[in-house]
Amino acid sequence: MKLYDYQRAPSPRRVRIFLAEKGITVPTVQVDLGAREQNSEAFRAINPDCTVPVLELDDGTRITDAIGICVYVEALQPEPPLMGTDARSKGLVTAWQRWAERDGFYAMMEAFRNSSSGMKDRGIPGPVSYPQIPELAARGRGRLATFFARLDKRLGESRYVAGDRYTIADITALVTVDWTSWIKLGIPDDAAHIRRWHAEVSARPSATA
Repeated sequence: MKLYDYQRAPSPRRVRIFLAEKGITVPTVQVDLGAREQNSEAFRAINPDCTVPVLELDDGTRITDAIGICVYVEALQPEPPLMGTDARSKGLVTAWQRWAERDGFYAMMEAFRNSSSGMKDRGIPGPVSYPQIPELAARGRGRLATFFARLDKRLGESRYVAGDRYTIADITALVTVDWTSWIKLGIPDDAAHIRRWHAEVSARPSATA
């Protein structure tokens, strides 16, 4: 296997953390998003969506979605479980992962892509150029305020996002929270529960993957 990666991008980081938690090392190929290498003909042949991460299996199969890659790795190596252990926990982890992604990760990307000078005409990832919309950047920041409020409430009730075990929902939430520094947000001063959780999950060796 090999992973098409970009060290500074949030989506590949989710996969790297997931792999690190599993103790799996995969050779990586760095795709320079800053130089728009993802739009090259060579990379389009690998992933027509022009996005990373991409996991290429030994038989040539390519999985071109971060969560899809994590599902594959979880099935390949179930321990330690990061996506639930039984029907109930699998459902809960999936629900919280979807929430963290929808209300946090995508809101962060909406704010970043529609405000960063380096994202001109890159309002949406992929092969098609879309102009930035400043109103979407403002909306993304507003959505993140809601995300932080609910995350803090949740972590006041639970050690981790999806319950008492570290899961993929924590990985998505961690990458989201860390990336908000790029749009000058960061953890709200009064979010004590997020700060407790963030210190704990950031101390895991996988967080530096």
